[in-house]
Amino acid sequence: MPHISKKKFIYKVGPLLRAYLKKYGRETDIPIHYSDLKEYTESISLRDKKGKDTLWETCIYGPAEQERIYLHLLEIYALLKVGGDMKVVEHLAVDRIDICLYGNTLPFRIRIINKLNDNFDYFYVKNADASRIYGLELEHLLSPNRISYLVSNDSLIEEHIVGIPGDEFIKHYVHESDFNGTRLAKEFVKFNERCFLRLLGDMHSSNFVIQITPDFDETNYRIRAIDFDQQSFEGRRNIYLPQFYKQNKFFLENVQKFVSQRSLKQYQREERMVMISRMRAAKWPLQNLLEIMGVEQIAPTENVLKLAQELADYYHSPRILKAKNMGELVKASLLESFRVRKEK
Repeated sequence: MPHISKKKFIYKVGPLLRAYLKKYGRETDIPIHYSDLKEYTESISLRDKKGKDTLWETCIYGPAEQERIYLHLLEIYALLKVGGDMKVVEHLAVDRIDICLYGNTLPFRIRIINKLNDNFDYFYVKNADASRIYGLELEHLLSPNRISYLVSNDSLIEEHIVGIPGDEFIKHYVHESDFNGTRLAKEFVKFNERCFLRLLGDMHSSNFVIQITPDFDETNYRIRAIDFDQQSFEGRRNIYLPQFYKQNKFFLENVQKFVSQRSLKQYQREERMVMISRMRAAKWPLQNLLEIMGVEQIAPTENVLKLAQELADYYHSPRILKAKNMGELVKASLLESFRVRKEK
């Protein structure tokens, strides 16, 4: 299994990245920040429907503070979802604020409930880590998924990505009568390729979700990353390949069961060709983002040097050794996808 650093550095949002976020509408003013949510008086363990500890804790605030905090969180939800129009959220309320105490960044999860029908949604308030923001933006530009997030000073606001966690999918969904191993295998191959090309690491089964879409005669799957902390940080190539994580053993074995070597290469080629189209469609924001990544530090120098060597060996491209930082390595990795078009 790839070895992930126990504690990844938190990189502050630099001035160039801040300017990018303002330019593309990601930077905004919010009425309450991550540090304000830390002022809870106590917390209680949150358990799921079966009574199992979720490793999240529900925060309890004083009555006066709670009223103020809940109102401001609704305002943030309106900013995230509808550009700040509070009329759209007048039937909504904050149901609960949870904190995750086992993660590196101690995120808060806000549960929003519709008072008319008890439907609910979530969003997250986190410390603004530059690595994670780069990961979110690259996901938005280069994957088939759109990502909604906002940054304000040292706070990061993220939407909730709906889906079944990969580990839960393995436990409860692979034995269903409508399970389609072939389509899941194809999606995992493409997900594996996307993560590698844009250097998103730590994609074990707890860090991605499966979205299931019934078709008129089959079932389709979409695998979506939900954790972007390990964007271009570690120094080993295998960190960026989900196939090598022991938690993903089922997904790898499913690929080996349903996908021939010929089909495997075809799926990889398809994903790279689609990535090329996405890069062209997002040419200017992507170019701006990579230029900024090429200036601001988001990983230790030793990690950059090690990964540059492994990528140069893998791609048989000594030019990659000239990369001075992770931003230049992401750019070099993405440019390798154009080789597919030349070889076609």
